[in-house]
Amino acid sequence: MPLSGEAIRTMNYVDDISVTLRRILTVLPSLTEEEKARVADHISKAEPSYESVVAAFKAK
Repeated sequence: MPLSGEAIRTMNYVDDISVTLRRILTVLPSLTEEEKARVADHISKAEPSYESVVAAFKAK
C-alpha cells in the first residue's frame, strides 16, 4: 500500500528532527557544564516532547 503525501511529509519531519539532534550532539562537547545543564533543562521542558509524540502514535 503506497503512503499518502501526509505520511511522507511526516517522515521527512522525523528526518529533520534527527538532523537537529545530530547537530546538538556535535555541539555538545564544546559547551561548558553550565551551558550543558541549561540546554538539558530547556530540552526537558520542551513541549511537545519527542516522547509525548511517540506515545501519541502508540495510543492511537
